[in-house]
Amino acid sequence: MSLSATFRSTKIPRRTLPTKSVEAVALSPSRVPAAPASAASGDPSAAAAGKSKKKEKKEEAAAAAAWCVYLIASSRIPRTYVGVTTDFPRRLRQHNGELKGGAKASSAGRPWNLACLVEGFTNRSEACEFESKWKNISKKMTRKSSKPGMSSVLQHREAALGKVKTFQDCSRLDIKWHSS
Repeated sequence: MSLSATFRSTKIPRRTLPTKSVEAVALSPSRVPAAPASAASGDPSAAAAGKSKKKEKKEEAAAAAAWCVYLIASSRIPRTYVGVTTDFPRRLRQHNGELKGGAKASSAGRPWNLACLVEGFTNRSEACEFESKWKNISKKMTRKSSKPGMSSVLQHREAALGKVKTFQDCSRLDIKWHSS
């Protein structure tokens, strides 16, 4: 017995279909795993159709989960947070520490309240691009008020959102501001 044969016997067997030549010679009909109908017919287009159905299901699930960008405001300190999600109520509970997974940057301002919700993004990359522009414009804009109250922080974010609208087509987006 060679060394490689020893290690092969201890490995967990893979669940792959053997090649046709090995299948015809080495395996008896009782040991051959059952193949799907598309593979048994030898039709590669049927196998590709099975893969495309899986891809379609994945795309449908992604389409059902609409992406949104949100702005939350702390109820304790004059601070806001902009993020992206498909499930805002769950994400807000995470930020408030009720569920695992909230952002570390938002832990200091708990509890958080919704200030603005932007819906209507077709995919994650589009939502993340919008979020990034909103954050960058907010960062680059100068603050008008020296008094750092919550109203001035929200006015600053709203002005930044107005500038984002000039750079990007937001006609299909649903932008809702919520008063606290």
